[in-house]
Amino acid sequence: MITESAAPLPEELPAPPPPDAVAPGAPPDAVAPGEPPAPRPGLPARTTPPPVADRPTIELARRVVELAEDKKAVDIVLLEIEPLTTIADFLVICSGGSERQLGAIADGIAEGLKAEHATILGREGQAASHWILLDAGSVIVHVFAPPERDYYGLERLWTEARTILRVQ
Repeated sequence: MITESAAPLPEELPAPPPPDAVAPGAPPDAVAPGEPPAPRPGLPARTTPPPVADRPTIELARRVVELAEDKKAVDIVLLEIEPLTTIADFLVICSGGSERQLGAIADGIAEGLKAEHATILGREGQAASHWILLDAGSVIVHVFAPPERDYYGLERLWTEARTILRVQ
């Protein structure tokens, strides 16, 4: 024999919003336009800045530039490629003077983003090949040795892209 037991009801139920406050067909917990959503029960309020992955894409791209600068990368260029392609929103191109420095720049960017809870989706190339590519989702990073950077000329390939930042 199956019996149903009713769960005890909470003492106070939240009052439903007035019928004209939410759009017709919206879920029952929807809020009126222009009103901040109510905090969800059981979740603490954030007291620290959100991780890089939750920040706008431009902030992630600027953070990549800062991390490259920290490892002494030279000729750093930040290009906005979002209007031109769907592969990413931003492209960071930088150079290093030696194989060791190329590896340090790429490792510094990857470790810095990982420490801020951002994800590196892929890494291609090695310092010995003089070209390392990091895929951070909406931001693609190219770390070149100067001769390879001149040879491939990515800045010439993306001439229609808007230059956001250039660090010499």
